[in-house]
Amino acid sequence: MNKQMCLSAAALLTFACAASAQQAPRVPAPPVTAAPAPSAPPAHAVEFPKGLNTNPDAKLVADFTARVEAYNKLRRDSEKNAQPLKRTNDAADIGAAEKAMAQQIRVARANAKPGDIFTPATQAMFRRLLNPSMKGAEGAENKNAIKEDSPAAGEVPFKINGEYPKDAPAAMVPPDVLKALPPLPENLQYRFVGKHLLLYCSRGNLIVDYMLNAIS
Repeated sequence: MNKQMCLSAAALLTFACAASAQQAPRVPAPPVTAAPAPSAPPAHAVEFPKGLNTNPDAKLVADFTARVEAYNKLRRDSEKNAQPLKRTNDAADIGAAEKAMAQQIRVARANAKPGDIFTPATQAMFRRLLNPSMKGAEGAENKNAIKEDSPAAGEVPFKINGEYPKDAPAAMVPPDVLKALPPLPENLQYRFVGKHLLLYCSRGNLIVDYMLNAIS
């Protein structure tokens, strides 16, 4: 009797579990979606490694330097055709050799004109480079130094390949003003005549180029 009751209970339990399984709602599996693509990083200005940023005036300085070197090459070539200067202390001989050199350079630069070396872009750069050294107390001192040494108006001709007058003072550039400008070979100099700037060749005593109103 007890065995029969146990079997009946087991049968009822099995039936109940089966019925419960049939009636339980089926939970749908979540849809399979692709993983979102990683977002792109925010856009930034391109940053170059330190040391690669160039001076904005570098190209202009390089162009000016190349033009100066082209003149120097022409001057060296002209020396080969000029009367050689012998070792002497005679001022007349030195002057004659210098004039011969100058004439050879003039022939080689027969078509030279203002702005061949001090191009418009170079002139704008020079004015910008010179401007800070002409401001404040130091700027006043620099202007006075240039004015004191500068030749009088009309004393120096503004003429390409022209001779710099021997009796005219040579207005040398103050050191801190000179530092602002591109360096020159030994035979070339910057010289002020009032507010104007000359490129002067000491080997032929010649005005190679000039720019007006270099300083204000």
